[in-house]
Amino acid sequence: MNEHPNLGTLAPTPLIDSDHPDVLAFAERHAKGANDRERAIALYYAVRDGFKYDPYRIDLSSDGMRASRVIKLGVGWCVTKATLLAAASRAARIPARLGYSDVRNHLSTERMRQTMKTDLFVWHGYAEIWLEGAWVKTTPAFNIELCERFGLLPLDWDGHADSLYHPFDREGNRHMEYVRQHGSFDDVPLAEISAAITSTYPDLHALSVPETSFEADVLREQSR
Repeated sequence: MNEHPNLGTLAPTPLIDSDHPDVLAFAERHAKGANDRERAIALYYAVRDGFKYDPYRIDLSSDGMRASRVIKLGVGWCVTKATLLAAASRAARIPARLGYSDVRNHLSTERMRQTMKTDLFVWHGYAEIWLEGAWVKTTPAFNIELCERFGLLPLDWDGHADSLYHPFDREGNRHMEYVRQHGSFDDVPLAEISAAITSTYPDLHALSVPETSFEADVLREQSR
C-alpha cells in the first residue's frame, strides 16, 4: 500500500523556504504543465540546468543551506539543489521531501581528492516528489554542461522512475556507488549533515578559493 504524504511535505520550513518570494517566483515561472507530473519535471530541469553544480561553495550555515540561497547565488551542490527542488515543488503545491545517502564518487578533481582524502561523499542529497500516489526520487545535482565536460551521462527524469546517479560514465568507468541510505526527511537535517561533513572532511574549507570553481578545475585538468 502506498504511503500517503503528510502535511509537512507541503509546508515551508526555515531551510525549505517554499514561501520565500524568490522561490515562489521561480516555481511560478517554471512549474508549467497539464498536471503535477509535468510541472514537477519542468521544475527538475529548471533546477538541474539553471544552477551550476559547485561543491567548492559549501556553506553549512543556516543561511547557506536555504533553498532561496541557491537562487541568489546561481550555483549549488547536491544538497542545496535538492533542497531548492523540494522548495519549488512545495511552492507549486506538489508534496516533496528530501533523501540522503553516502555515495562513493569515482570521479572528482585533484583539488577535491587532496582536500577530502577520500572518494566517499557523505549525506549526498536528492529530492523525493509525490506523484500519482508514490514517492519518486530525483537528483538535480549535475547540470548538463558539467555532464558533457566531465563525460557523464546526464540524469534525465520522467516523473515515473527514480532518477539516481549512474554507476558508470560514458566510457564505462565507475562513476557513483550508493553505499548507505540515511532515509527521508520533511526538512533539511542540518545538524546531522554538518556534523558528518565537518568530521569526515576537516580540511573542507580549503576548497573555497575565490578565484576558482569546480567547473574551472575540471576544464583545467582536461586541458593538461
